[in-house]
Amino acid sequence: MRSHLLNDTTAEQYRRSVTEGVERVAAKLATTDRPFTGVTVDALSPRIDGIDLDEPLHDTAAVLDELEDVYLRDAVYFHHPRYLAHLNCPVVIPAVLGEAVLSAVNSSLDTWDQSAGGTLIERKLIDWTCARIGLGPAADGVFTSGGTQSNLQALLLAREEAKAESLADLRIFASEVSHFSVRKSAKLLGLGPDAVVSVPVDRDKRMQTVALARELERCAQDGLAPMAVVATGGTTDFGSIDPLPEIAGLCEQYGVWMHVDAAYGCGLLASLKYRDRITGIERADSVTVDYHKSFFQPVSSSAVLVRDAATLRHATYHAEYLNPRRMVQERIPNQVDKSLQTTRRFDALKLWMTLRVMGADGIGELFDEVCDLAAEGWKLLAADPRFDVVVQPSLSTLVFRYIPADVTDPAGIDRANLYARKALFASGDAVVAGTKVAGRHYLKFTLLNPETTPADIAAVLDLIAGHAEQYLGDSLDRAS
Repeated sequence: MRSHLLNDTTAEQYRRSVTEGVERVAAKLATTDRPFTGVTVDALSPRIDGIDLDEPLHDTAAVLDELEDVYLRDAVYFHHPRYLAHLNCPVVIPAVLGEAVLSAVNSSLDTWDQSAGGTLIERKLIDWTCARIGLGPAADGVFTSGGTQSNLQALLLAREEAKAESLADLRIFASEVSHFSVRKSAKLLGLGPDAVVSVPVDRDKRMQTVALARELERCAQDGLAPMAVVATGGTTDFGSIDPLPEIAGLCEQYGVWMHVDAAYGCGLLASLKYRDRITGIERADSVTVDYHKSFFQPVSSSAVLVRDAATLRHATYHAEYLNPRRMVQERIPNQVDKSLQTTRRFDALKLWMTLRVMGADGIGELFDEVCDLAAEGWKLLAADPRFDVVVQPSLSTLVFRYIPADVTDPAGIDRANLYARKALFASGDAVVAGTKVAGRHYLKFTLLNPETTPADIAAVLDLIAGHAEQYLGDSLDRAS
């Protein structure tokens, strides 16, 4: 079995095996003609359940054949231009190359003696991102597994910086369309059930600063402690960007930690056309960025950034076997001193490779393309009497629903849209997402693929309308 260990004696076997796997994936990408096959759980489960993991195949080619049957054939392919559902981007080749390198070398980014140059590369990318945001010379941060972890760590720091006699007195303010991880983080941090104050949004789904000011004042009057305001730089459902400069002003007035969840909108940091849409982010105390959303990186690649590096001390613990305190005096850089994780992948290498091959402008051009595409899609929806579109996009998300001409029952319209989404997914012709707006079911395009065209959007809208009309027709037939 030692023949399977990656080392100097197996380098040629490694080359052959990885090349064979890459060739399989490349062939699959080249021949995939729709984002999904439409396979069902009931159809796929028996294939996987029937595999005896205690009976290895002892042959890479045979395992890849099996993998084709249980995964590659029926995977959801984000690179396809009619994958329009969630915040999943097609990935750039330099990042995939970085993924291959980091997996093989397998550095762990917790301590210098496990990563060496990897530590310095991650730190350089953190400094680069902080500079792009404009957080100032004392800024710092660390890579994380994703936006949820970044938000959790940011709110942990805010909790420790807040002045409160009791955790029960702490309050977090976030818009009613902020990410669910805000409430999840509050629970994990031991805050009370009323800790998160939901702030209303305007018609463009942006936090109402008048309402925020009112809630902050009420908090002060009630003798409670405002812990943080979470402003969103690109909401998951709408791509809406809260009024960051106004929120920053209120945070400064009330002495509250300002966190910007820019997991989605961080692509604007590289934008050549729309950087001003995220003006005000430079005044934040902490920021979440997800490179694996709008920097076209493979999962996972995320970071949490802070204005004041000293606040990261709240996540610092020392272990004699790992990062003893003496290493601080010896100026040995251990990233575990900043992170909630211990063992941690060298995910920063993917972004490093991307920047060194493409440059930030290359990333920005791709993100600008999907923002432009969303603007074109909004025009299509606004001009189409079959659909109701919610807001004009600030990023690359469109939320809409099919409105039949002869049906006025809201519940019936809900069912038609739900059916259309499920039928479209089952067909495999396209994948779209769904959400609720004011209690009603809507559909959602999250456009992160520059290869998607307005013609693709128009075609998928026709498919949605066709499925909805079929459902309504069948419903009438059953009722008659």
